[in-house]
Amino acid sequence: MDYRTLGKSGLKVPVLSFGAGTFGGSGPLFSAWGTTDVTEARRLVDICLEAGVNLFDTADVYSSGASEEVLGQAIKGRRDEVLISTKASLPTGDGPNDWGSSRSRLIGAIEKSLKRLGTDHIDIFQLHAFDASTPVEEVVSTLDRLVSDGKLRYIGVSNFSGWQIMKSLAAAEKNGWTRYVANQVYYSLIGRDYEWDLMPLGEDQGLGALVWSPLGWGRLTGKISRSKPIPAGSRLHETASFGPPVKDEYFYRVIDALEEVAAEAGKTVPQVAINWLISRPTVSSVIIGARNEEQLRQNLGSVGWSLTQEQIAKLDAASAVTAPYPHFPYYRQEGFSRLNPPLAG
Repeated sequence: MDYRTLGKSGLKVPVLSFGAGTFGGSGPLFSAWGTTDVTEARRLVDICLEAGVNLFDTADVYSSGASEEVLGQAIKGRRDEVLISTKASLPTGDGPNDWGSSRSRLIGAIEKSLKRLGTDHIDIFQLHAFDASTPVEEVVSTLDRLVSDGKLRYIGVSNFSGWQIMKSLAAAEKNGWTRYVANQVYYSLIGRDYEWDLMPLGEDQGLGALVWSPLGWGRLTGKISRSKPIPAGSRLHETASFGPPVKDEYFYRVIDALEEVAAEAGKTVPQVAINWLISRPTVSSVIIGARNEEQLRQNLGSVGWSLTQEQIAKLDAASAVTAPYPHFPYYRQEGFSRLNPPLAG
């Protein structure tokens, strides 16, 4: 397993990390993801650690906290061997302070997460969404205090726009508070919007990407193609409306290229899709999920080899879309492209 530095920090993270959203399994969305109990979770953690995957990602909203509880039990007795990533800000109840990133909410949410996880600190804490109702100074100063208190080691965001991140970083810079070093983002071969604003921002400001849903919300499993409709038992029947949308013809164009490259490389479609992401600029770690040992071992096979430049070019071309304004002139006109050179990688 290779390890990379998380953004502009000294923390080393594995290029693959494990998403514990399948742990616990309750509610219409999360029960469809998976219902892994403590015994099964311990086995999956064992396999991850054997492979060098020591970063485990969860959130307080996953199965109403059950994911954190199961993960805490699964790593009990080996806390020093793992890195824990969790998130808060999304609603966990109906009360006025059960959502958002106010000082009151964050302190309370983190205390509850620490208890559920059975630990005294969180290695990477991310805001799960931007809270427009709370001043960024209140949010960032609260996180800075929690870092100083030793309850958080590193901080980041998830599902923020570029201006929201920059406003927060400006407040941190002005006041000498702890800066964000992580950005947990949706990024896949059928979802490349991350590249327009957030990837250049990440390279410029030192935010490492922790990629969620690298298989396009379960679409890039190899089980769906032009000739293969969504299987009867697929969770997409229950969860498609919760995730990022994708047009059918675009999906088919990408999956055609993925199947071709997978056959050439002697790998599976998911392995190729994940390996492509690992090669992208600013990506620190790709979060893989698994409902069972077979899925986990297949996803772990995404590392230890590389796509050829020709195969990468084929996937790039199949998944390319026209950039939205104001980005598209930078890619079409020489004058703009000289001012805005592409990222390395």
